[in-house]
Amino acid sequence: MEENKELEKPHKRRVRYKGTHPRKFEEKYKELQPEKYKDTIEKVIRKGSTPAGMHISICVQEILDFLQIQPGQKGLDCTLGYGGHTRKMLECLQGEGHIYGLDVDPIEIVKTTDRLRKAGYGEDILTIIQQNFRNIDLVAEEHGLFDFVLADLGVSSMQIDNPERGFSYKVEGPLDLRLNPDKGISAAERLRELTRDEIEGMLRENADEPYAEQIAKEIMRTFRQGEQIDTTGQLKEVIERALVFLPDDKEKKDIIKKTCQRTFQALRIDVNSEFEVLEEFLEKLPHILAPGGRVAILTFHSGEDRLVKKIWKRQQKEGLWSEVAKNVIRPSKEECHRNGRARSTKMRWAIK
Repeated sequence: MEENKELEKPHKRRVRYKGTHPRKFEEKYKELQPEKYKDTIEKVIRKGSTPAGMHISICVQEILDFLQIQPGQKGLDCTLGYGGHTRKMLECLQGEGHIYGLDVDPIEIVKTTDRLRKAGYGEDILTIIQQNFRNIDLVAEEHGLFDFVLADLGVSSMQIDNPERGFSYKVEGPLDLRLNPDKGISAAERLRELTRDEIEGMLRENADEPYAEQIAKEIMRTFRQGEQIDTTGQLKEVIERALVFLPDDKEKKDIIKKTCQRTFQALRIDVNSEFEVLEEFLEKLPHILAPGGRVAILTFHSGEDRLVKKIWKRQQKEGLWSEVAKNVIRPSKEECHRNGRARSTKMRWAIK
């Protein structure tokens, strides 16, 4: 009897929260266990929200319609994320062929691998690799050319919602913003090594920020006074102080919100070298596709879309693409209503 008691695992109590509904990320125990609480997940999605710890895939049908995946083909998902797109593409293979999924995030790739393996997708049909998609040439060298490729750019909801990752101004957390927290320096460290002109240039180039000058000036003033900008909340306060000159009316709150979104976006792009990574990926992309191979890319802000459009236009003139999308494909109104994070999405495609 004593031996059995020792083998019993101690009961782990869930996180307690104030009020009738959990507000903090770590308190939303039902949303963080989607397999166990499916009714709760469906209810949250019906309200037009994304459950904590989840990512709702965007433009799924539009992607599948274009890629025209056939059983026996070989595909590459350059941005595995939560695995939603990958799972739908695997269904198209009907058990024949193979998909390779890449992700640079060491935290989420473990969760997604476990999720897809439990769904029945073993190593015979799905290979998951922790790799930055700028290195697709190395993947192709080892595994051969691909019949279809998908790249869903930007940040996943799991990363945005988790306060420990520091991607959102809405929740207090360390100002990190790295897609791979094991490499490089955090956003807080990056801010300390930039000059005022460099911060202003970063905000303009990466997010078209109209208040770049004021924000850069306030960041430098904060540092000169011996204060730190180590958390998401501290950066938000800096932005609010930078915009103190705005008239106190109902529009000010919305302006501050959008300025925070753009500032965090600009800093995230800088910390992860996102434009440099995307450019390197795009230059290598035509060379890892089989003849007739298809690629779809989802972008989430104008800087990404401009870069894709510009490079593909040049590559088509060079004879690297037989066909390139002339216009972007956008999510339907119904999808944008169900998932607010789909509103800024643009899809472009190309055929080898």
